[in-house]
Amino acid sequence: MDRIRLKEPRFHEHAYLFVLSALEYCQGKLPERRHLTGRELLEGCRSLAIERFGVLARTVLGYWGVTSTSDFGDIVFTLVDLGLLQSQPNDTREEFADVYDFEDAFDRNYPWKGAAVG
Repeated sequence: MDRIRLKEPRFHEHAYLFVLSALEYCQGKLPERRHLTGRELLEGCRSLAIERFGVLARTVLGYWGVTSTSDFGDIVFTLVDLGLLQSQPNDTREEFADVYDFEDAFDRNYPWKGAAVG
């Protein structure tokens, strides 16, 4: 964690651990392990955040300094730069940019189960 904090101190250490958890979460849903696209990982981050934190997902992520999908990309590429994750030659930070809006993803489009929203 010291190496991570030196390289990219904008995010709380829990944000890095969360992205690694989201990667495993996504891999666990696949028939076999493979490289994930940025979009796939971002959808996994959204699903895992909602599963773990419910309606507080955006608040928790914000507390960690994560307020956009680009932030998740910065975390991923910090982990790549430090040799904790591997990337493919066609992986870019840009594929993480503006994939979804946090207010839409975690608030307006929150998946309320069984509750009628009027």
